[in-house]
Amino acid sequence: MGVEPYQTVWELQRSLVAERKANPNSRDLADVLILLEHPPVYTLGQGSTTNFLKFDPAHTEHELVRIERGGEVTYHCPGQLVGYPILNLTYHQKDLHWYLRQLEEVLIQVLAVYGLEGTRVGGMTGVWLNDRKVAAIGIKVSRWITMHGFALNVCPDLSGFEQIIPCGIADKAVGSLEQFIPGIQVAEVREQVAIAFANVFQLQFTTSSDSHF
Repeated sequence: MGVEPYQTVWELQRSLVAERKANPNSRDLADVLILLEHPPVYTLGQGSTTNFLKFDPAHTEHELVRIERGGEVTYHCPGQLVGYPILNLTYHQKDLHWYLRQLEEVLIQVLAVYGLEGTRVGGMTGVWLNDRKVAAIGIKVSRWITMHGFALNVCPDLSGFEQIIPCGIADKAVGSLEQFIPGIQVAEVREQVAIAFANVFQLQFTTSSDSHF
């Protein structure tokens, strides 16, 4: 998938989750990883506060969506690779802490492909490069079915982050892979994310061209 409207993909996620909730014991429903980019949009977690917005949500030209994931406000735009895993953790591990660390590990492995050392910060979720946050994670898990996921800044226009306090973290800068590897593009990173995801979650692609496992 290329650049897709947020609402369209949100509805797709909900449809996939509903299908799995209706058939909780079915192994015929493959795990899915949706990888794409979004047009500029701000999203707020279900319990997040608007205090981290630097604009008035009642009078704004920015697209702003409140969704059911955890976490505070974040920003999506072209040049950022967004991943939405739809997994039944019953067949992996029923542990949300484990799941978050696995998503971080996927991204750390991707950065390693490019000779970059991604790190974790204690007490926070996400991946950092030289103290710049390059990947944010926010999930929703219901009946052990996952939705929402991660956003990796590959080569986005970072100016959109200036309108918010990203993830509610005021003392950490947001960064991108492009700052470390000039010319890097989303298409090449997308393939590496799919490979790392399959490796970390011990999955296999059903074909070489889709995002089903």
